[in-house]
Amino acid sequence: MSEKTIPTKLFGNTGHESTRTIFGAAAFSQVTQYEADVTLELLQTYGVNHIDTARSYGDAELRIGPWMKKERMNFFLATKTGMRTKQEALDELKQSLDRLQTDYIDLWQFHFLVDEQEWETAMSANGVLEAALEAKRQDLIRFIGVTGHELAAPTMHIRSLEKYPFDSVLFPYNYVLMKNSSYAESVRRLMHICADRGIAVQTIKSIARGPVEPERKRYAPWYDPLDSESAIQKAVHWVLKNDQVFLNTVSDINLLPLVLKSASEYQIGPEDNEMEVLLDTEKIKPLFL
Repeated sequence: MSEKTIPTKLFGNTGHESTRTIFGAAAFSQVTQYEADVTLELLQTYGVNHIDTARSYGDAELRIGPWMKKERMNFFLATKTGMRTKQEALDELKQSLDRLQTDYIDLWQFHFLVDEQEWETAMSANGVLEAALEAKRQDLIRFIGVTGHELAAPTMHIRSLEKYPFDSVLFPYNYVLMKNSSYAESVRRLMHICADRGIAVQTIKSIARGPVEPERKRYAPWYDPLDSESAIQKAVHWVLKNDQVFLNTVSDINLLPLVLKSASEYQIGPEDNEMEVLLDTEKIKPLFL
């Protein structure tokens, strides 16, 4: 086994041993196939065996598609739909299957489901939940998840789990966000439910420094990410300190090597006083208020 191999843990009740660091393929929204293939080699070096993409991530599914011809059995493959009605979602799933060059998706997720009206549509008759159940019956997907951004995500996920026993959830999680007492409480409630029911917990925005002005944007993410090795290591290690969660990587192929390197070197997470110093030196601010 490579010294760089990232540890694995069971991804909820799916039976799959996923690397604790999951490749977030939003990083492929605007890259060439050559750049994607170089990234595949990097993922293999670290033993990453779980890919998280979405139909809305630009060219990401198209870039992953060629990998699946040879590597399908080596990856737990997840994608997302942003559609809220049954037929639109099924149509989008077909597109994802074609683009990913596979006949099934391991985890199909409802993308960014936090808006009240969209939630009602998704969970009602002829909504995306019905699409997922039909797709599962047809063996087009194996598991179903729900994702969200913004501060409402954990609370809405709890509501979603009252409606259906989803296999995974995904939401923002980093040190500065968890200083928000209201958000932290909703995260703790959600994590307790997930631990009790064997639901996989995925996290995003681990290395977010804060919002960024368009004219000062230097990296692919819509936010300003940390970019020094030491800062990324502390942020990544703080997330991995919670052994319940998986960390979805940054949406920038140039920062990805630092995130994977940090994950492979994890032994013990930083204490709060170290994170407070990091907030101060890196001028880290919450992405969501």
